[in-house]
Amino acid sequence: MEATIPPWPNGAKIAVMLTVMYESWPEGKGPPYGPMASALKEGTLDLQSIAWANYGGRTGVWRLIRMFEKFGIQATFAANAVSIERFPEAAKELVRQGHEIAGHSYTQNVFMPYLSEAEEQALIRKCAGIIESVSGFKPVGWASPRMTPTVHTARFLAEDGYLWHGDYHDTDLPHVVIEAGKKLVAIPHSDFTDNRVMRGSPKDFYDVYKDTFDYLYNNEPQSVLNLTLHTHFGARPPIAAMLHAILKYYQSFDGVWFPRHDEMARHVLGIK
Repeated sequence: MEATIPPWPNGAKIAVMLTVMYESWPEGKGPPYGPMASALKEGTLDLQSIAWANYGGRTGVWRLIRMFEKFGIQATFAANAVSIERFPEAAKELVRQGHEIAGHSYTQNVFMPYLSEAEEQALIRKCAGIIESVSGFKPVGWASPRMTPTVHTARFLAEDGYLWHGDYHDTDLPHVVIEAGKKLVAIPHSDFTDNRVMRGSPKDFYDVYKDTFDYLYNNEPQSVLNLTLHTHFGARPPIAAMLHAILKYYQSFDGVWFPRHDEMARHVLGIK
């Protein structure tokens, strides 16, 4: 059974959390996936892949900033620290608009299970330092690349004063875990992100998030919907158009709460 948590503010029926994965790869590298059906030989410089990934910081993040401002919604941007280094003006604008910036490794190809215990702790602290130095705010949330932590991740976060950890897949609602004698809010991740429709129809993205919202709103009071997309893919016009339609649909209902992850964590912990 789900743990008991405080009712949503103002009698809201559903909490919609917007999670934006703001990812970057090392210089000269791109993601191991993309819209092109033909893969290049191993070791080939793939300028298409590199440019496709760089769209997130150059263009995609700004489109989302404008869209969220229009709707009056604040989101959580889980950012690779290198994205913050490369595009500092975007990071500062995110903070100015009231969005949350959470840690998400340094580059998107650095996975937590590949690191030693000491390396992982150093990486988390390095990312926090970069985010704070550019944005002016120390992150209070963390989501690992691939949403895959190690047995040490939650403890490292708790020890460093984080409020939430987003690598959970065994529950539908946020809940409190105790690590290093401290409370940390476990926030479940979405199973259906924008890359699910990479070579399909953007309409599928709209249909899934509309149908999921309708089901939860009508059948499960005090539910959570975590809508997740990426700046380098989902912020492009085909998916962005669907996101715009989804948010417009959600805002046509009463009793919808749009918390950032840190707001959700504080609510669960009873912190004002």
